Amino acid sequence: MEGASFGAGRAGGALDPLEFLRRPQTLLRLVSAIFSIIVFGSIINEGYVNTEKSPILRCIYNGHEGACNYGVAIGLIAFLACCLFLVVDLHFQQISSVKDRKRVVLLDLGFSGFWSFFWFVGFCFLANQWQRTPPSKGATQGGDAARAAIAFSFFSIISWVGLTVKALQRYRLGTDMSLFATDQFPPDPNAGYPTGSGVESTETYQSPPFTETLNTSPKGYQVPAY
Repeated sequence: MEGASFGAGRAGGALDPLEFLRRPQTLLRLVSAIFSIIVFGSIINEGYVNTEKSPILRCIYNGHEGACNYGVAIGLIAFLACCLFLVVDLHFQQISSVKDRKRVVLLDLGFSGFWSFFWFVGFCFLANQWQRTPPSKGATQGGDAARAAIAFSFFSIISWVGLTVKALQRYRLGTDMSLFATDQFPPDPNAGYPTGSGVESTETYQSPPFTETLNTSPKGYQVPAY
């Protein structure tokens, strides 16, 4: 039962690549990674523009450097985290210890929950700063990239909430007490050995003291008849 805990098959079992790719959790991680690339890629490529008054590149979101830095940071970290957790998912079935599996699932659950919140903050932050951005040539040129970063920040909220839900489901599955039977109870030393019914028979067998009639006469001697 230890090998089947936390949503994975028996430890050490063969992993089917097609089955792994079809898992909802794997698809959500891939989608989240793509969304992250779009967010930080859009900001890095076209998120810094110059104004008519100054040739210095400034953040397209109302000139607020914190907005661009925040978008790039959460997007890049989210992408790296998706890659890391994909590798962990790929080798999760090889983890034989229930305690180690529990730590991995809790880490996944905590990180996914926090990053869902960070994406929500990022979406609100970028959208608010974009609304305050005054019209300019630079804002017009990079407007599509700015709006794409905002849109995919919102989509990332949905994908990371989905990852949080999947991690929570896997954690609840693993906390089933039946899955911890091998960890909680020591093996029975008598297991595998046949045992009796436990009821002793009240009937005892005792052979008679003399099973045969003893012949006291010497061999070949006959008693004379009178």
